[in-house]
Amino acid sequence: MTTVGHEDLGAALAEDEFVIPTYNDIGADVPEEIASQRCTYLCGNSLGPLAKRSQFLIQEELCVWATRAVEGHFDHPHGREWMTIADTVTPLLADLVGAKDKEVACMGTLTANLHLMMSAFYKPTPNRYKILCEGKAFPSDQYAFASQALFHGYDPKDAIVELGPREGEFTLRSSDVLDVIVKQGSSIALVIFSGVQYYTGQWFPMKEITEAAKDQGCICGWDLAHAIGNVPLSLHDWDVDFAVWCSYKYLNSGPGGIGGLFVHERWESTKTPQFAGWWGHDPTTRFLMPPDFSPIPGAQGFQQSNPSVLTTVSLLGSLQVFKRVGMMKPLRERSVSLTAHLEVLLRQTGFYVSSHEAAKYSPDDPPRFTIITPVERESRGAQLSLLFLPTESNVMERVLSHLKSAGVIGDERKPDVIRLTPAPLYNTKRDCERAAEVLKRAFEAISKST
Repeated sequence: MTTVGHEDLGAALAEDEFVIPTYNDIGADVPEEIASQRCTYLCGNSLGPLAKRSQFLIQEELCVWATRAVEGHFDHPHGREWMTIADTVTPLLADLVGAKDKEVACMGTLTANLHLMMSAFYKPTPNRYKILCEGKAFPSDQYAFASQALFHGYDPKDAIVELGPREGEFTLRSSDVLDVIVKQGSSIALVIFSGVQYYTGQWFPMKEITEAAKDQGCICGWDLAHAIGNVPLSLHDWDVDFAVWCSYKYLNSGPGGIGGLFVHERWESTKTPQFAGWWGHDPTTRFLMPPDFSPIPGAQGFQQSNPSVLTTVSLLGSLQVFKRVGMMKPLRERSVSLTAHLEVLLRQTGFYVSSHEAAKYSPDDPPRFTIITPVERESRGAQLSLLFLPTESNVMERVLSHLKSAGVIGDERKPDVIRLTPAPLYNTKRDCERAAEVLKRAFEAISKST
């Protein structure tokens, strides 16, 4: 196995461990001499690339399926019996979220898991029924919150308290979140935020928000879709009640990959699944097919069906790469360095304006951009969200077109944001430099045409 230093880690892993699309693969308009090189992929916040280990493990499982069929559940040539396939990833997931193994279940998908957790933890009463969340949370979360409120007979407009940034600001102030919890805590049943906000990239102060919620008698849960594998987490020590996540972003498990959930061990004896399934039943008697449900203690009792083997081993392949590099501590150190490097380069393009200037921007001002992700390292992960100005113009689309044409892959969030994410597992400083170079050229071309 290759031994690498901190500076060369991303390049070595991109070469050894991941399949990154080439410029040719994505149809980039680049010189022929670099067309076969890997593109500048800065979109791991949306979909991580294919880990070579995942590709290998999936092929192994297809072979086992072909040669062992149903016997693969109990007799597996590589020791990964399908009956216990989730056990191969549970310890690694627990490490990433800062939990005990029994507090974690690899299962389902994010929104389905969110509904399972809310069915167990959102127990509104006439005096305590509100759900506190960030404004403009990911839409699937918003739909889940609203449908849960409706299920319990409450009007979402009354039951859901959405916190937005102050006028002229782009992210939430921690003090504003904590103040609302203190002032309205007696009426709040559930505090649930994204660990890292998908649009702005803001990493919320999870420990402080959890503590404030618990002090007011509220349940506190987290959507970790953009946090797991991106920032260090300590769910058990922070006394988080529950959390849910997907695995296809920073965990690189593939499109539609298997999800996961966390339930603090404090709830082991008092929170049993409201909607039970056979995979959450005691495995020692599961195949005796008893009529009465006997849940596995802890998070794994919430399992309903047997997990997809192919999506689980795809996740396993990527998690093995996390383990190779030492999990989150070294990755976080490298992530902080990479994102700061990208930020400096973007600010130096000559087309950056401060967020204070952006708040006062007019439609007649020249095309520019700002960064709406917090500057402070403790308030962000790998992602930077670029807001293009003037807003509600076509600047973002034109810049995105230039980036794609040059083989720089980020993603858009309409109407005016492009997210660029140097992921520490496979991105490099050169990726950051090329992205900034291309963005600068895009603005130069746009400026000449206006």
